Amino acid sequence: MSKAERDIRRKLRVLKHYEERGNVAKTCRHFGIARQTFYTWKKNYEKLGDEGLIDHKPCPENPRLRVAPEVEEKIVHLRTTYHLGPVRICWFMQRYHPQLKVSKSGAYRVLRRRGLNRLPRNAQLRTVQTQRYEKQVPGHHIQVDVKFLMLNDPSGQPIRRFQYTAIDDATRIRALRIYDRHNQVTAIEFIDFVIERFPFRIHTVRTDNGHEFQAKFHWHVEDLGLRHVYIKPRTPRLNGKVERSHRTDDLEFYQLLSYTDDVDLNQKLRVWEDYYNFNRPHGSLAGKAPYEVLKEKLTTGQPVPAEV
Repeated sequence: MSKAERDIRRKLRVLKHYEERGNVAKTCRHFGIARQTFYTWKKNYEKLGDEGLIDHKPCPENPRLRVAPEVEEKIVHLRTTYHLGPVRICWFMQRYHPQLKVSKSGAYRVLRRRGLNRLPRNAQLRTVQTQRYEKQVPGHHIQVDVKFLMLNDPSGQPIRRFQYTAIDDATRIRALRIYDRHNQVTAIEFIDFVIERFPFRIHTVRTDNGHEFQAKFHWHVEDLGLRHVYIKPRTPRLNGKVERSHRTDDLEFYQLLSYTDDVDLNQKLRVWEDYYNFNRPHGSLAGKAPYEVLKEKLTTGQPVPAEV
């Protein structure tokens, strides 16, 4: 049964109830409708018959308010592939397709019209209850953590790997590397890699209390002239920036990845790292990329305001 047929049947039932009872007030109370609504239905039925009982939009959609088809195609692609919201869709369009202009409200209307205004459950944003903070000097604090990976090789066999991640608190610049082992030796190798990779001097390294960051790693960091501090046990939010970046890895890198071998995996990871640092608009940086923020900090000497 079509929607038009359902509209007609429901409203005829209301009008029939009125004819049998002869009381508008009781009929409206029985069906939970307003008297004005009842009189509108009655008038339309007397004038147009069944056709007058079909619901119509209050006004036709204005085609001039719709975005161009090629813009709508890009918006849908960014939403379905990367689960971006209207604001980040606008940032991506401005950065990579400046000729295809769209506003935040325009992007939202497209998502709503296409039934994409709600994200999948595993991609929905979580409410942050803790107070946000941000260091102002690049390298003053870097957060280091390990992401556990379960991949499938071409034959379908599960492969376990470990992504070591370092992120600068002030600029969100990251360094990434994948290892097939998870111990203090790989943690030490990674921190040496980070020192060479980051374009500024590191003051403090902050980690959780994992076994890979214990005494041997701690004293190696201290011997390099850096400070190593641990967050409180069972409080991953104190390393929230690196934890959040791992979620971005899942949504925008690993869900699109096909594992071939470790060499190919690290090459793809390097491309992803460069894109993250140089080209990806960040919500916490008001749409800027980390190296753009670093450049502004070095040029102006003033902290760049972050947008929550």
